[in-house]
Amino acid sequence: MSKYTTGEMARLCNVTVRTVQFYHTKGLLIPSDLTEGGRRLYTDDDLTKLRLICTLKAIGLSLDLIKGILESDAPGKVLALLLNEQLKMLSHEISERQKQLESIEVIKESIRNKVTIPVNSIIGIEDMMEKNKKVRSKFKRLTAIACLMSLPTFGAIALWIIKGMWLPFVIVFPITQLLGVLLAKHHYKDAAFICAKCNAVFKPLFKDALFTSGTPKARWLCCTKCGHTGYCVETISDLTDDD
Repeated sequence: MSKYTTGEMARLCNVTVRTVQFYHTKGLLIPSDLTEGGRRLYTDDDLTKLRLICTLKAIGLSLDLIKGILESDAPGKVLALLLNEQLKMLSHEISERQKQLESIEVIKESIRNKVTIPVNSIIGIEDMMEKNKKVRSKFKRLTAIACLMSLPTFGAIALWIIKGMWLPFVIVFPITQLLGVLLAKHHYKDAAFICAKCNAVFKPLFKDALFTSGTPKARWLCCTKCGHTGYCVETISDLTDDD
C-alpha cells in the first residue's frame, strides 16, 4: 500500500500543505501512520477521503457539515443525495438555457426570412428571463440582508469591548435575531428535505428546521415519513420529482 507525506497529499489534491494540516486539526483527515520522526503518513484511502472532502468543499459544504456527514450512520446516502440535488439543479439550469437558445434561434431565423416572429418564442424568452432574474434577485437580496443584519451586531460588540457600553448590544442583538428568524422563514418557504434512509421528500416544522445543526444544504432532522433522525438534504420544492 502506498504511503504519502503531507506535501505529496497536497500536491495530488491541488491544495496547500497548510490545508491538509488544517483538515487534520479539524479531525477530518487523521493520518494513518507516523514516521519515527513524527511525520504524518497517509494511505490511498486517506487520499480518496481528501479528494472527497475537497469536492464537497467545492460545492459549498462547510467543514463542520462535511465532518458530521462523514461521521453519520449513512454518509454514503447523504453524499449521494447532495450530489444528486446538485446535478438536478445544474440539469434544470441547462434545460432553461437550452430553451432560451432554441427560442433565440427561432427569432434569428424569422428575422433572416423577414417573417413575423412567433409570439410564443418571445413570451418564452421573457418568461425564462424573468424567472432567472427573480431567482438571482432573491439570492442577492437575502445575501445583502444577511450582511446588513450583521453590521449592527458587530458594531454593538465593538462598543462593548472598546468602551464598555453593553446597552447597545442588549438592544440590537434581539432585533437582529428576530430578523434572522424571519429571513430563515422566508428561505424555508420554498424548501423541502430528502430523507437519507427512505428517500422521502418532506417539509419539517419551521422550528425543527431552524433550531438544528447543519447548513442550507443539509440539516439534522427527523423524517416525518419514516421517523429516521440524521442529515437530510435540502431541495427546492419546484425541482423535486413528482414521485
